[in-house]
Amino acid sequence: MENTVEVMNGLTLGSVVMRLLFATFTGTLIGSERSSKGRVAGVKTHSLVCVGAALVMLTSLYMRIDLGSQGDLARLGAQVISGIGFLGVGTIIVTGRNHVKGLTTAAGLWVCACEGLAIGIGFWKGALVTLILIMFILRVLSKLDLHMHHYAKSFELYVEFNAATDIRRFMEDVSRQNVSLRSVEVTKSRIDGSRQAANIGFEMRRGKDRPDLLDWIRGRDYVLYLEEQL
Repeated sequence: MENTVEVMNGLTLGSVVMRLLFATFTGTLIGSERSSKGRVAGVKTHSLVCVGAALVMLTSLYMRIDLGSQGDLARLGAQVISGIGFLGVGTIIVTGRNHVKGLTTAAGLWVCACEGLAIGIGFWKGALVTLILIMFILRVLSKLDLHMHHYAKSFELYVEFNAATDIRRFMEDVSRQNVSLRSVEVTKSRIDGSRQAANIGFEMRRGKDRPDLLDWIRGRDYVLYLEEQL
């Protein structure tokens, strides 16, 4: 046991291999969760980020121990933390309806780099505990987030109609329900250019009534298509 700890904490070949393998495993675990959600940055991206960050810290440690460098040990790591932001920005997408997607993936890449730095410097306890918390956040809290979003009082729907006059008719019908309209943005149909569509923002008194409202909207004969905006 003591020999294993010594190997893990030193800068021997065995220690380097163990740290880089653990960084690869960490990136793979985080990336697999993103891949299961169909995100662009998946296993390969997260693994490369984590193992690259680990190598940066190993390089800093090597410069201090083997080369006798007196420079700041955290300097290279600080560049990784700030530089990974450029990669994260590439995963963030602003859709045509001004909805932002990819923030979780960008945050995952950033924390994956931080994991790699911790592994590279040999901070095993911190890296392992953080990995457990990351997977808890992605697996459990994401479901809580989705549940809260599903029953949010404020939300937006994309609705397609037969004709432009149906939009006004829809607004009149909704005004009789227990809901307020925050915004109505007329847009082009995604399916048929001859149809009318709108992005409509709603405000409800009780979020638990939202499923009933959606069922009511789907039941309108002039509503051709309905999609919740995430």
